[in-house]
Amino acid sequence: MAYEPNNPESSRGADGVEDKVMQAGAEAKARAGELGRKASQRAEQVRTAAAGGLESAAQAVHERADRVAGAAHNAADAISSGADYLRSNDLRQMGDDLVGVIRNNPGPALLGALALGFLIGRAFARD
Repeated sequence: MAYEPNNPESSRGADGVEDKVMQAGAEAKARAGELGRKASQRAEQVRTAAAGGLESAAQAVHERADRVAGAAHNAADAISSGADYLRSNDLRQMGDDLVGVIRNNPGPALLGALALGFLIGRAFARD
């Protein structure tokens, strides 16, 4: 069969090679499209998981920061209260307060005195 420009059957060539090439090209295009869709879906899953992980980390940091900030504020309040106590009391009043604390809490006062004595002894008995 000779090639005729207006005859569609003559453009197909021997044994339908052109049809096979076109079919293979269409299949390759379909596979490439499917692979592209799968890659896009997987990328979206990874992106979503990463965003979720970062959000969880941010929440954990905020929670810990709130705890630390709360503890720091409590410590600052205690220091300020101590400064107010020192300003408003003379040595005699502070001594009386100390005696009252010792009388109300003899066990912890004795342990505190032992610990203080141990530390003073260690400080002066350096080898």
